[in-house]
This record gives sequence, structure tokens and C-alpha cells, in this order.
Amino acid sequence: MNKKLKITLLFLTISIALGTAFWMYSLWQQEKFWGHLPLFFFLAVWLTWVLIWEKGFRKITGDWRLFGLSTLSGVLLSIAFPPIPLAILMFIAFVPILLIEKEISEKIEAPAKWEVFKYSYNAFIIWNILTTFWVANTAFAAAFIAFFLNAVFMTIPIVLFHQSKKYLKKNLAYSAFIAYWISFEYIHLRWEISWTWLNIGNSFASVPKWIQWYEYTGVFGGALWILLANVFVFLLLEKYNDRMSPSHFIKFLKEKNNTIALFKIAAWIVIPIIFSMLMYYNYEEKGATIEVVAVQPNFDPHYEKFKLPERVQLTRFLDLSKQQLTDSTDYLIFPETSFGGIRKDYLLNNRALKALYTFVNQYPNLKLVTGISAQKVFGKGDVHSPATKIHIDKTTGDTLFWESYNAAIQIESGVDDIPFYKKSMLVPGAEFLPYYKIFFFLKPIVDKFEGTMEGYGKQKKRSPFFSKGIGVAPVICYESIYGEYCTNYVRNGAQAIFIVTNDGWWDNTAGHKQHLLFARLRAIETRRSIARSANIGNCAFINQRGDISQATEYGKPAAIKGNIVLNNKVTTYVIYGDMIGRIALFLAVILLLNTFVKGITKKNEMILEG
Repeated sequence: MNKKLKITLLFLTISIALGTAFWMYSLWQQEKFWGHLPLFFFLAVWLTWVLIWEKGFRKITGDWRLFGLSTLSGVLLSIAFPPIPLAILMFIAFVPILLIEKEISEKIEAPAKWEVFKYSYNAFIIWNILTTFWVANTAFAAAFIAFFLNAVFMTIPIVLFHQSKKYLKKNLAYSAFIAYWISFEYIHLRWEISWTWLNIGNSFASVPKWIQWYEYTGVFGGALWILLANVFVFLLLEKYNDRMSPSHFIKFLKEKNNTIALFKIAAWIVIPIIFSMLMYYNYEEKGATIEVVAVQPNFDPHYEKFKLPERVQLTRFLDLSKQQLTDSTDYLIFPETSFGGIRKDYLLNNRALKALYTFVNQYPNLKLVTGISAQKVFGKGDVHSPATKIHIDKTTGDTLFWESYNAAIQIESGVDDIPFYKKSMLVPGAEFLPYYKIFFFLKPIVDKFEGTMEGYGKQKKRSPFFSKGIGVAPVICYESIYGEYCTNYVRNGAQAIFIVTNDGWWDNTAGHKQHLLFARLRAIETRRSIARSANIGNCAFINQRGDISQATEYGKPAAIKGNIVLNNKVTTYVIYGDMIGRIALFLAVILLLNTFVKGITKKNEMILEG
């Protein structure tokens, strides 16, 4: 790159990064939101790094072609993801990465893991930034780590595929690519640094008519569909030999073998869509119907929610509820952490909950499901959990052991017993520090930012709330993006799903839209109707086919009323869960062992020959 051009571009990207950083800091001081500013900041930071290290991206070919391909892959992955309705592009989004890997393998005989890593990383960091930049509106430092660390994780299956391809036959190598990627997503769902927002099967949340068969496979069926399509497209294009003339390309496609391959690709994509459409239009919801009211109070969680007097918030909740409640209403839903400062063992001693109990008793059939923040103080002899916190009174020296919860409760008309559910799939960084026993040295930093090392108390089982033969799943915010996790509510008797959430942390960006659309996937997987209550974001109803109705507008107080259908039937996915993920993990282990053994064998042969 011309030195003068490089300096000019560096000046531009650094200026954008510093300018947006100053703007964001200024807005933070004014207690205002950042909106889309983090997008420009993180892109500018990444482009600055690319320019500084630009020779590394031109090392193999001497030009920007491979970097351009990896950037194309990142952009395709981003615009194929909700809320942009271009999911069809997922079927080709990995092709540029596969083309890059092919060229690197041809130019460098030995495994070139670093070369594969850097181009893959560029694609995945672009995808992470363009699609989830809004996370920075919640916690800037955590978002920075999330973007750049998650992109590293995403490169692992690509690098492993490149390694295996050196020692396995072609068909087996591309099978390894699929197995490694699905295994990565499967593992990413299950460890403490879990950030599965970008699992590729989620990309079809914007087109529920295409994926009605998720009731059999879950999102990993979508991942398999996408990855195989990408491999098929790549295997066709690799025959093209870079003949870039459009006329040559058309002629290439008209060749008999290529036409057949193109037809097979189209069939692989279209047949599942046709099958799904038939399922969609022939599916009928059958079962009892309940009337549900969902409330969106619209308290800004950054600067308002936790400062407003409780009585002011309670008044808004009740006023919005009264607009929609009738004597025939079965359920009223309030969002996540609607009320705080509550002692778990003395729920009805809390003034807000007392007022809600009195309010609910005015409606003979009503059950209120609401999110709360609660605490429990351990007495002598109580068993402490891993989330137990310690407080030492500076005056008396007494030690207090306590635990906090992001929880949900159900208050029922005429019933004193209040079931209590603890959110158990917590947000890494925001709600707990992953592997805090290993990273104990970070405690001073966590304390400075008013975080918690131990996190919230959790529970082992997914326990629905029951009343008069009806079971509803109290799914709290982040829990709703975990498919197999949510099936456990259904196995335990849930006939409908209630999602309580607070999506106002992300400002009016793609975050709250994506979160709403992902709920469609849970509806299809479990064939359970969903009622959704968000503090800020979107309240909505979702039927068992994944259709969204009455979605509220972002940033406006609202209450909606609708009828949802209960379902007692259990889907194949509820029974078997992420079976595709487990099979892929088994195959990945076999293929990795095969790669390792063949690699050792080849090295020994080279030593003997030498």
C-alpha cells in the first residue's frame, strides 16, 4: 500500500475512533444513550488495526484479494442475520472462507494455521461488530471483550478444519468442517463463557415459514442445512478456476455436471422450505385458550428504573394493567426485575408485593407473573451455594452470608403461597464472572464497577408455575435464546411460555428486535404459545407457528391483551433436544483423533525418509 494513502486512511480511522469515543463519553456524562455510535467506534478500531498490520493481510498473494474475500464473508454473515430479512445469504456466507482456506492450502504445503486464523478472524470480527455492536450500550468493556474473544472462538473450527484437511480425504475433510462448527456451537451453549447469540441456526428467526421442522431438529438442524449448502456451493465454484468473465461463468454452469450440481444445491435449499411451508399452512393450534395481558412500563434501566420511587413505578404498572384487564383475564405479566429490594423468605412483607397481591385479588381468575430482584440472608446451619456473598459489618465485625436472585414469582388471586423461580442461565460478565475461582485476581476491578464475582443464585430444575391445571414457563430474558434449556420447562409440564425481559439496556438498536425474533424459534421448537413482557423493547404474543402479533413499539408504555392456546403435546425436539449437536461432537472427536494419528504417522514417515 502506498505510504501516503496508508497514513491518510490511518488518520481517518483514528479520527473516527477518537471522535466517536469522545461523543460517547459526552453522552454518558449527560446520561444519554449511545445508540449506533459503538458500531462506528469498533469498526474504526478494527480498521485501524488492519491498516497498521496491512502487510500481513497481503503476505500470501501480494494484494488485498484474500482480505476482500474474508470481509465479504463477514458482511454476508451480518446481513443474513436478523432483523435483516436476507437469511437466504447464509447459504453462501461461508463460501469465501472456504475459498481462502483452499488457496492457502495450495500455496503452503504444511498446515498454515496462522494464515487461516487471521483471515477467518477478520470475517468473524466484522460479523460480531456489525450484528451485536449494541452490547456496548450495556457494558462497554464487556462488549469489547465479547466481540474480540467470540471472534477468536469462531476461528477454532476453521483452523481445525484446515489442519484436518491436510491429512483426511476431501469428502471427509469437509464433513469435518461441518462437524467442527456444529460442535463449537454446541459447546458454546454449555460453558460459562457462553455467548450463543450468533449461532447460525438463529438466522432463520426472520423467516419462520422456512423452519417449521425445527420442532424435530432445533436450531442445529438449521446449522446443518446452512453448512452443507455452503460446502455444496464451494465444491461447485472451486471447479471454476477463476475464469472471471460472466460469459465464461454462464457457460461453466451450462456444462452437464455443473448443471446437475447446481440443481442439487437448489433442491437442498428449496425442498426443506417447501416441506416447512406445508407444515406451516397445515398446522392447527388445538387446546384450551387463556386470556393474557402483558405490560410494557417503559422505565429506562440505565438512568431511570433504579432511581424512580417505587410508588411511582407501581402506579404506572397498575394504570397500564387496568386498561386491559377484565374479569375473564387469566394471566397478567410484568417484565424482568420489575420490583426490587425483596427478601425471598418474606415476600409479602414487601410493600410493592403487598399492593400487587391486593390488586390481583380484585380479579377472581387472575394470576400475576412478574420478574423481581430478591435476596436471601442465610441463617446458621443453612447450606451455602456457590453464589453466596459475604458482608462483614465494619462496626460489629459480624459476618453476613447472603445471596441475590434475578427471579420470577406468581401471585394468584386468593392464594397465599407464592412460587419462586431463579434465573439460571446468566449473562457472562453482566450477571456473573465466568470461572471466577480462576480469575479471582479480578475482584478489585469487578468491585470497582459494582459487579459481582459470584453472580446470582440459580436452581437446577426448570420449574413452571402451576395453577388450576395450567403450567406456564417463567423464562427470564437471556434464558430464552437457549433451545434445549427451554425444553426442560416443557418436560416439566409447561403448556405455554412467558418471557419476562428488559431489553432497554441496548437502546433502540437491533438487539431488542433480535431478541424478540429468537422467541419465535422457541415457539416452533416446543410448539408452545408465548406471551412476552418487556420493560423496554417489545411485548408481543407468538403463536405455536412462530407468528408474532401485537408487538409493541419501542420506547412507549403499553399494555396488550390476547388469547393464547395451551398445548400438552411434546415435540421430537423436546424429547431429544440437541441430538444433532451431540452427534456432531462425537464425529468431531473421531475426526480429530484421525487427524492427530495421521499427522503423527506422516511426521514419522518423513523422519524415516530423511
